[in-house]
Amino acid sequence: MTVLKQAEPVAYSRILGIGAERGELVVTNDDIAGPIDSSDEWIRQRTGIVTRRRAGADRDVLDLAEVASAKAIAASGLAADQIDAVIVSTISHFVQTPSAAAILADRLGANPAAAYDISAACAGYCYAIAQADAMVRSGVARNVLAVGAEKLSEIIDPTDRSISFLLGDGAGAAVVGRSDTPGIGPTIWGSDGSKAQTIRQTHSWTDLRSDPSLGWPTLRQDGQTVFKWASFQVGKFAQAAMDAAGVGPEDIDVFVPHQANMRIIDQMVKQLKLPENVVVGRDIAETGNTSAASIPLAIERLMADGQAKSGDVALQIGFGAGLVYAAQVVVLP
Repeated sequence: MTVLKQAEPVAYSRILGIGAERGELVVTNDDIAGPIDSSDEWIRQRTGIVTRRRAGADRDVLDLAEVASAKAIAASGLAADQIDAVIVSTISHFVQTPSAAAILADRLGANPAAAYDISAACAGYCYAIAQADAMVRSGVARNVLAVGAEKLSEIIDPTDRSISFLLGDGAGAAVVGRSDTPGIGPTIWGSDGSKAQTIRQTHSWTDLRSDPSLGWPTLRQDGQTVFKWASFQVGKFAQAAMDAAGVGPEDIDVFVPHQANMRIIDQMVKQLKLPENVVVGRDIAETGNTSAASIPLAIERLMADGQAKSGDVALQIGFGAGLVYAAQVVVLP
């Protein structure tokens, strides 16, 4: 019987470098309050957002991803041609094929890296980290680029009070490679498609083709349902990630949840009983909700500001449309 050779596995992986790019336009609450019949005070109280960052008409999601990815590769100390695989999580790349990842790999000079997109909305970055970790440890790839990138300003209705006023544009990227010590804990992930309609497009592209009067599809959410799920259910997945990694709240230096809403972040901190000295990512205040990009953007800001440092133990969790979630404990690069 022929015995097939297998890739040589390695014990551990870690994040080697992180990069980020935000939209260049600063959009204040006053800028968007009129069409939703709201105010700066209401938006701050309900969401914690003061500004959100959006990209100009001349920049698309790939432009944002390219800048963030180049920064991550440079921070990792590698060259682009040492990247073996590129994973891009996005819901705002406007062609079904070719993938954003394949184009990104070419722009970066990473050809012939394997490249593919995933659609896991606000959990997408953590999904990508999970896959990058598995690819490196299995021996399938030596270095993997995991990217979350969104230009959500392309799919908003300025008059929508359910989600559009929350959203921003940006990209975050991480290079995952081999490690002599554990750098990425087990991922706790899953989905609940029975609640898929709680965060959704207004209508499908086929509906638009059949009835052009429907107009451009935009995002909507059932705010109270999402808030209750995120505030009171998602925390247990973060706790499970800590348990799987063999750490407790006292071992966590940094907590970076998806930047959905400041009240949700505060509720999760209480649920997890995190000590007061734990640094919490609150990038939503200045950047807004950037879906798949929000966690790496928040981590990059904390590290750039000196609030988090190399070697810190970070708990990260993404959650959103699907409904999907993913959490893992990582060591910061």
